[in-house]
Amino acid sequence: MSTVHCFAGLRFAEAPLRHVALIRVTRGGLLLPAGGRRFIPRAVQKERLAGLSVLVIDDEAWLRRQIAAELGRLGADVTEAGSIEAARARLRDLDFDVALLDVNLPDGKGTELLAHRAFSPGTSVVVMTAEGAVGGAVEAMKLGAADYLVKPLEPLALPLTIERVRRARQNARLEEHRRRDQAGPTHEFHFGPSLASVQAQLAKILAVDRRLETGLPPVLIEGETGTGKTAIARWLHFAGPRSEQPLVEMNCSAVAESLAESELFGHERGAFTDARTTRIGLMEAASGGTLFLDELPSLSAAIQAKLLTAIEDGRIRRVGSNRTIGIDVRIVAATNRDLDDLVRQGLFRQDLYHRLDLCRLRLPALRERGAQEIVALAENLMGRLCRRHGLPPRVLTSAGREHLAQYDWPGNVRELAHELERAIIFEENTRLDFAHLGAGQPPATATDTAPRPPDWFDESYSFPAEGFSIEAALQRLIQHALKQTEGNVSAAARLLGVSRDYLRHRLEGPRS
Repeated sequence: MSTVHCFAGLRFAEAPLRHVALIRVTRGGLLLPAGGRRFIPRAVQKERLAGLSVLVIDDEAWLRRQIAAELGRLGADVTEAGSIEAARARLRDLDFDVALLDVNLPDGKGTELLAHRAFSPGTSVVVMTAEGAVGGAVEAMKLGAADYLVKPLEPLALPLTIERVRRARQNARLEEHRRRDQAGPTHEFHFGPSLASVQAQLAKILAVDRRLETGLPPVLIEGETGTGKTAIARWLHFAGPRSEQPLVEMNCSAVAESLAESELFGHERGAFTDARTTRIGLMEAASGGTLFLDELPSLSAAIQAKLLTAIEDGRIRRVGSNRTIGIDVRIVAATNRDLDDLVRQGLFRQDLYHRLDLCRLRLPALRERGAQEIVALAENLMGRLCRRHGLPPRVLTSAGREHLAQYDWPGNVRELAHELERAIIFEENTRLDFAHLGAGQPPATATDTAPRPPDWFDESYSFPAEGFSIEAALQRLIQHALKQTEGNVSAAARLLGVSRDYLRHRLEGPRS
């Protein structure tokens, strides 16, 4: 048997009677199924707003209660306010992830709260306005509202809109992190014969990822400094099923211990002295994607414990909060230290180590990869560097190949890349032999007394009569700082007293 039911101007298409429910309109204007039955897909029934704090500002008590019940059912923590003054009182004490704001309130226009910046910068405001009065919503959007809803409200529209503004907030946090700390990601990686076993392991991990889709197991990457751990982490993300989702990178050794917990898990307003607003952490920002934690052992034991809980439970708690937030983030961790040894010394949590050890990759040092593979890798890197700097292709001479193959490369792939970049920047000849860089020469000994040319790093240096290249000097300073910080651009910028953006600009050079 089929039928058609109409109510309040809404009409459902013909369908079997067991799938049809009458619609009732509450006094506040929220559309709900009649008889208390909810005509909502199964996917919406999940607590998909768990841990989210929402402030509902509306003078219609019935509507507030209906919205609070609907969002509470989906896991949100809801606070109500019936006027501008009541809203101000709530906002003085608390920060909220989302605010649902009615335009017309008994003591004024709801847009006054936006105009007077009553909301925290971390609060996404969604304006509610009556049908036919969208002009107020447009004004609110100009004042910084993230979205708007037209009354009467539909139950499905509420969570969808809130999830949309939540994702926008997450993307804003990702962009902030990208601008401040993260070098431009790349998924290019050169696999040679010595990395065949690593490539096979990665193929197995990707097969598991595509089968599971959610709750992906963590991956641990071990290797000396400069072996390519970051490049492998990026390759794994961009080659996997989450390539369209966020990739967030955090160098644990570059973050002060006092800030690491807040950086990872976020904080609520007032959680500590400088916590003036609520701020989501990198784990929350990376939800749905990948979080790469470089130099993982730098985290304190307390943060290691909290990280383990987050991995096990798929939930985090912001600093200063009593609410947990569900996340689905793939953790990729990297270390240049022996975790077995650190566990024995009590410097790394054994339970976290065992959790991370499920998928472990070890990257060999460059000196272990063989002369032929080193040269092939150098040619691959050289092509990328020339494209980045907008320079014509360079060619390795036979002497250059020999120098590269014979050098010990204590700095591994990172040192090789820096040597290539220096040669590309400073050498005008398109054929490179690396003789002037000493790439193939053994370390100097006490008997090596050959005179060295004067260096402007020495205070006794005198400028030559033919002039001095300040551009070359700047590049040398930058490369020196990068070598000292093992390629960390942000740390090098701090050493040089310049912004990270300036340093990236100098490294990228002119583009064709």
